[in-house]
Amino acid sequence: MSRRLVITADDLGREPGTTEVIVALLAEGHISATTLICVSPEAERAAAQVRRTGVVPRLHVTLTSEGGLPRWRPLTPGATLTDPDGMLTDDPFVLGARGQAADVIAEADAQLRWMRAHDLAPEAADSHAGTLYGLHGRSWLAETLGWCARHGLAFRLPRDPEPYFGGPLPPPLAAAHERAVAHADALGVPIPRTIATNRRTARDLGGYERLRDDYLRRLAALPEGTSELFLHPSREDAVTGPDGVVRTWETRLLRDPVWHKALDGEDIEVVAGWWH
Repeated sequence: MSRRLVITADDLGREPGTTEVIVALLAEGHISATTLICVSPEAERAAAQVRRTGVVPRLHVTLTSEGGLPRWRPLTPGATLTDPDGMLTDDPFVLGARGQAADVIAEADAQLRWMRAHDLAPEAADSHAGTLYGLHGRSWLAETLGWCARHGLAFRLPRDPEPYFGGPLPPPLAAAHERAVAHADALGVPIPRTIATNRRTARDLGGYERLRDDYLRRLAALPEGTSELFLHPSREDAVTGPDGVVRTWETRLLRDPVWHKALDGEDIEVVAGWWH
């Protein structure tokens, strides 16, 4: 068995700066996948640009807005997803307290239809801001996996969650995760061996080299099978606050010769998806 890795840039369509960086990274061959936010005003332009690269993005099921941007409107009128003005909250905990499964799945359906209507046929889905997983309140994993099975989609749910969380899960969360993995297997929904990303702030990291060292450590620790590394590359001027600094560092990492040398040295095959 070999080690394979999907290198994903999340948040295509978030705003023009992020779209520009991700499309460039795809064209340069520095990433093997991306995920599309369909509810953003930038989504249509992003879809047109990514089609020219020949890469079909995954559906980044989006149920919350982003801080620092004008809030987004969902594609369906699901009352439990929106604030009184009809826009998506930018607080995932607010969504986790009020969202109902029927509204969540209806919105996921609408976003999938939007992609297909724009000549993009995704093979997998995942969750923007992790809202589907129950990390901010209610979990819609069971309903989401059923929805994926109905549409023939793979889903970003790690078979081994420890590399993402940095250690063993608390017992209640571990039990819920075990049930979700068993449910995915029973439904035939492909899931990755594990997933990894940066979860630390610019202040925590202190500098680019610390971020790079952390990703190199994650690379060396990848298990056998197909895993996913997902990043959020962008331009610093496209994302407000310290998050923009980290996103700029991730853009730099993906072009860094040290990173590419490590990929070669670890004998890791970069692939487009864990479901192939």
